[in-house]
Amino acid sequence: MKRILVVEDEPSIAMVLEDDLRREGYDTETASDGDTAARRAISGGFDLILLDVMLPKKDGFEVCRELRRAGVETPIILLTARAQEAEKVLGLELGADDYVTKPYSARELRARVKAQLRRGAVSASDVHRFGDAELDFARCELRRGGKPVELSALEFKLLSAFVRNSGRVLTRAQLLDQVWGHGTNVTDRVVDNQVTNLRKKIEPEPERPRYLIALRGIGYRFDSEGMTER
Repeated sequence: MKRILVVEDEPSIAMVLEDDLRREGYDTETASDGDTAARRAISGGFDLILLDVMLPKKDGFEVCRELRRAGVETPIILLTARAQEAEKVLGLELGADDYVTKPYSARELRARVKAQLRRGAVSASDVHRFGDAELDFARCELRRGGKPVELSALEFKLLSAFVRNSGRVLTRAQLLDQVWGHGTNVTDRVVDNQVTNLRKKIEPEPERPRYLIALRGIGYRFDSEGMTER
């Protein structure tokens, strides 16, 4: 059974979250302040952390920063009423894997939870399948319908970064670091152009992406189950 740490200082909201997650078959534990959340998360044993941003003692951003500095790799979904782009980007850059803006639907949150729980390290020998495509890490090859698709070295690295972080939001800065290398003098527009090229090779309808989903002003998310871009 997957264990989820719910960090929420409003008892009524925490109760609703716990009840919904338990109905989905997850084991849950709650923390109502940032200090307790950080201590419990560092102690380990959780598969996912739902982390409210506005918390007493230590806010969600501080908790996220502390956990990543402590080497905690547990996926973190931020729950925030702050809709400003800069604050969403800050959360992602501090190490959060995704965010959900309040008010949110239970259905959306469940989908985000499942996506993060599916995400895991992909070993070099794995073949990752999505739709009619499969990415073979051992052969450094993309196939669609069983036939090889030509990819440049850069395109393969970019697609690999997305697949290895399936379900996780990646900012353009994170993509630049992972694919082009830290400190490389490349603009965000170059990232967008490469994503456009990649969509032509993996999407059934590149103009209506199902796998490489853009989040306006933030970055991109790879959804292996194929969610239509909103």
